[in-house]
Amino acid sequence: MRGGDIESRGEKNTGSNYAAVEDRDTPWISWLIPLFVVANVAMFIFVMYFNNCSKHDSGCVARFLGRFSFQPLRENPLFGPSSSTLERLGGLEWNKVVHQHQGWRLITCIWLHAGIIHLIVNMLSLVIIGIRLEQQCGFVRIGIIYLFSGVGGSILSSLFIQRSISVGASGALFGLLGAMLSELITNWSIYTNKVCALLTLLVIVAINLAVGILPHVDNFAHIGGFLTGFLLGFVLLPRPQLGWMERRNRPAGVRVNSKYKAYQYVLGLLSLILLITGFTVGLVMLFRGVNGYDHCHWCHYLSCVPTSRWKCDGN
Repeated sequence: MRGGDIESRGEKNTGSNYAAVEDRDTPWISWLIPLFVVANVAMFIFVMYFNNCSKHDSGCVARFLGRFSFQPLRENPLFGPSSSTLERLGGLEWNKVVHQHQGWRLITCIWLHAGIIHLIVNMLSLVIIGIRLEQQCGFVRIGIIYLFSGVGGSILSSLFIQRSISVGASGALFGLLGAMLSELITNWSIYTNKVCALLTLLVIVAINLAVGILPHVDNFAHIGGFLTGFLLGFVLLPRPQLGWMERRNRPAGVRVNSKYKAYQYVLGLLSLILLITGFTVGLVMLFRGVNGYDHCHWCHYLSCVPTSRWKCDGN
């Protein structure tokens, strides 16, 4: 999920650096994204300690690690814990969310990973995408996008995947990608290499979503996270007009333009309405036990496309 450097932009010659958000002269220092990485790694270590494969299975991988050894590859090819451990520690499982009222799993599953390969891929993507976004937009907005996108991905995943456990930060990561796209759109006028940046970002998003049609990949979490982050980007990431940025250099009495353009306000308002509506409808459907496939029979192709090489689970 690479995509951290696609925002190569040329600043217009305005006498000020516009790489930072609003009227800041220097970018924020990124600390939240590294903290998220540390939290995810620490959680994985705890999960492996709790899993303790060496105590329950003689076929553990890397037994020299003791209780941190991995489950047999036939059970978990990603070098990680058992599915029962992930379920006990907060993995997303439809039956427990709906019938046992464990809605907190919509959040806890974001911090769990199925294996060390899963963890490394996600954390590298988080560093590449997230650090630059946090430097430009600040930890508050990026933290909100990350967490809400993770929950949005969990909600959509639960509506369609009801026979297996889902874990991982992929929904939150796709939310950051979605926010990058909407940030580019809502701040379109301040970019110089806008078309190149847009096409590059769309290709990256398309490739990552295409990977989600492989079996055993929860593409619904990807899509839900992406849509949530995309809408949140319009709400949280609009940048002031260049005229507003130059207001300090204007002569006294000269009228200052409004901080944002009209279309930025419109996009932000529509996105906020769609977000509230989507989360409300999604949560109501989820806790009523609705199966998403009952309302969208072709949606299984969004998560897995059967071929001669593999079959898809009937979720």
